[in-house]
Amino acid sequence: MRNAQYSLASLGVILVALHFVVSVVHGAAHLNLHIDLKTWQTVYVLVVITALPLVSGFLLWRRARSGFSLLLFSMLGSLIFGGYYHFIATGTDNVASFGLHAWSAPFVVTAVLLALTETAGVLTAVLGLLRKQ
Repeated sequence: MRNAQYSLASLGVILVALHFVVSVVHGAAHLNLHIDLKTWQTVYVLVVITALPLVSGFLLWRRARSGFSLLLFSMLGSLIFGGYYHFIATGTDNVASFGLHAWSAPFVVTAVLLALTETAGVLTAVLGLLRKQ
């Protein structure tokens, strides 16, 4: 049972690392496509989508059970935010709103990869929280 918990924690750390790398590329696409965020959105991205997953990854690496709670909160918050702005809301941040541009494909691919890593992060966190210590 403890090995399963460690495996989930390790998976969480890997997902956080992947999420961070994809986020950096996605941010570069935002800059190159001139997709500006409102101030509150920038703060949300910096705190919920960038910093909190990294903190959760550190906690999981240290085998702190609270890392799963923070992973769940941050990845669910990231998934809802990105899911809405990238796939539902109309506007420049929607993956369907791009013409031909060198950064269009990286933007779309990283938006999908973010949604996938965030979904996997949510599922990993839920499983980690459901496991007994």
